[in-house]
Amino acid sequence: MTDNKTIYQVDAFTDLPFKGNPAGVMLVSKETSGGWMQNMALEMNLSETAFMVPKEGSFDIRYFTPSVEVPLCGHATLASAHILFSEGMVEPGGSVILNAKGGKLVIRKEGDWIIMNFPVYSLSPVEVPAGFHESVGFNPVECWESDDDWIIAIARTEKEIYSARPDFTALTGKGMGHLMITALSTEENTDFVVRCFAPRSGINEDPVTGSAHCALTPLWYKKTGKKEMNSYQVSDRTGRLRVKLADDRVEISGQAVTVFKATLQI
Repeated sequence: MTDNKTIYQVDAFTDLPFKGNPAGVMLVSKETSGGWMQNMALEMNLSETAFMVPKEGSFDIRYFTPSVEVPLCGHATLASAHILFSEGMVEPGGSVILNAKGGKLVIRKEGDWIIMNFPVYSLSPVEVPAGFHESVGFNPVECWESDDDWIIAIARTEKEIYSARPDFTALTGKGMGHLMITALSTEENTDFVVRCFAPRSGINEDPVTGSAHCALTPLWYKKTGKKEMNSYQVSDRTGRLRVKLADDRVEISGQAVTVFKATLQI
């Protein structure tokens, strides 16, 4: 199970192949170095590749973009849990603990949905960054700062989210290398829409960003009073999430599809 030879690619936060956010997933041994994982993530060239090491009663998990390691990643966590359940490494009615640098994650499956328990991110109001309109394409109603140096900009309408065309070089240069833009939605069964840009981490636009909802869920709770909401990430691939605020935790739910299972020849 941990021969460093088998890798999976999973489309997360979708029930259709070629939608959602693709992530690489590998089970590796505890001797596997961070440098090897980084090289493997670069080879996969996905927004994140996750590496799990079996531990008594749980798994340690690390996440790598093609250029850096990150402490927490929602879609790669979902993809990893999907593999554990679909490959029979965890009982369908049971739960699994993943130990990430960003915190302990308890995950369970209900029907076709995998439910992940994540920490709530902090939120602090900030001034709209200088040059925002020129860099993104609209004037936000307000801006917030959250964990992992995320800036969250709230738009007046969801149309502004769809039509935004960020200048990624400008975003990084103006301190917006991790930027979420979001707005309330008028669509049926959708509470809010979001797009996420992370050029500072080597990802211009992330197709679907589970960990962003650690901040978006408490933020939209402040605005709407709703503890349970449906999110639609309107990237080219799109993705749908269910979120629930539970005290200092956020339950983030999604579906996933295995696209391929491959054997390394190295």
